Amino acid sequence: MKLFIAGHNGMVGAALVRRFQRAPGVSLVLRSRQELDLTKGAAVDAFYAAEKPDAVIIAAARVGGIHANNTYPAEFLFQNLAIEINCIEGAHRAGVPRVLALGSSCIYPKHAPQPISEESLLTGPLEPTNEAYAVAKITGLKLAQYYRKQYGVLFHSAMPTNLYGPGDHYDLQNSHVLPALIRKFHEAKEAGRAEVVAWGTGTPRREFMHVEDLADACAFLLAQPDPPDWINVGTGTDVTIRELTELVAAVIGYGGRITWDTSKPDGTPRKLLDVSRLTRLGWKARIGLRDGIARTCADFLAEKASGRLRG
Repeated sequence: MKLFIAGHNGMVGAALVRRFQRAPGVSLVLRSRQELDLTKGAAVDAFYAAEKPDAVIIAAARVGGIHANNTYPAEFLFQNLAIEINCIEGAHRAGVPRVLALGSSCIYPKHAPQPISEESLLTGPLEPTNEAYAVAKITGLKLAQYYRKQYGVLFHSAMPTNLYGPGDHYDLQNSHVLPALIRKFHEAKEAGRAEVVAWGTGTPRREFMHVEDLADACAFLLAQPDPPDWINVGTGTDVTIRELTELVAAVIGYGGRITWDTSKPDGTPRKLLDVSRLTRLGWKARIGLRDGIARTCADFLAEKASGRLRG
């Protein structure tokens, strides 16, 4: 199988590369953003025509946390929408038989019943702080679904929960909560600070999955002869942001005080995916949260020492 991983330099894409490099019979096709701008339809069409991949995983995206989504909604909507449209429509025009598009749990309504099932899609308003990103990902999901329905191509989607792991972004303003906490506590420990300020109230509940588990789930889904149009990928368990914060502090060995800046937004009160559909197919996440955080902290230090740290 000749597999194109779109966005292979990102955290998710890099994990996919590591996973499929050890898969027998898989030949990877990879292009950096400088080599192939996925927001340019003509460039994507030319790439597909030249390479003729057998399958595509769309892992490319403009991503960020609450602050980044709130600050740059136009870019988040346009760039992610362009990537979805060009990669899916281009694959169809080029005769690519299989596409797996990766979305996000933020596609579901803000107040969806918990845990969130796939059937909750489009049943209520989205979380305003990441609406632009969610709209783009919903469009990609629906585009894949309708191409499959109309043309019989095996285009399908996976909706991961919150991800973390090697190659994450650690910018304190624009990154997601877990990498931001890892950086905060490492720097506070190194500087001997007596206090770390965390954002929000600490009460929202979130689910976190190590990116290596997602990569394994993608390999599993590509092996399915008739997968669902879209499927949730997660651990099926969640923690409060306060519990997460205290766990990161404990793993890093920070012994100072944690205070909460309640002027900062919390976002969605709870976001836990119903992963029963994927469980019934035969796949479960393997990496526990404490173990995953410990691994990621080690990756953070290695990336920092080598100058490869993002953010």
